[in-house]
Amino acid sequence: MNFDVVGLARILGRRLSGREELQVRLWQNELRPTHTRLCGVHELADPDNAELLRATAEEALAWLGERAPAGYEFVLTDAVELQPILDLGAEVVAVDAVIQLAGSNLPAARLAASHVRRSSSGTWYAGDATCNWSGPHQTADAATAAVQTARQELTDQLRMTGRPDLAATAPRWPSIPVEPSPTAPTP
Repeated sequence: MNFDVVGLARILGRRLSGREELQVRLWQNELRPTHTRLCGVHELADPDNAELLRATAEEALAWLGERAPAGYEFVLTDAVELQPILDLGAEVVAVDAVIQLAGSNLPAARLAASHVRRSSSGTWYAGDATCNWSGPHQTADAATAAVQTARQELTDQLRMTGRPDLAATAPRWPSIPVEPSPTAPTP
């Protein structure tokens, strides 16, 4: 797992020195050799080397944490997970945190927590990484307006379910993320 954390940070842009890069390659050779062996969790043979990998993984997780979106944090469980910070007193309160703390099924929740992205066909959608909850829209502004409307509906639903404390966090919700247009495929 420590090796995977280091690898994730590298994939996301963390730069290492030449010596650190060489060390990662050595760990890779020991943990993921090309010859056939039983699948499962593998550990480094040298305890000092394993401790160095653990410390490097902690540095990589801290590096990732500095890049977490406002209102979120990276947490190491059995994977590296991006989770909303559940502190209602925080400067920025993620919509996902409010939804999680509400503990009930609110109809506006999915769209209220959405981001906006452009499809390869040029239309805009509001949704998450796997689903579109609204669209197609002709412009990013139209898709953003759909999410903003859902956020207002969510605050109303929170008040109606007896959670005015959660609704009161709305002014501290982060702006609606709008992803850049995807690169057009080469014919």
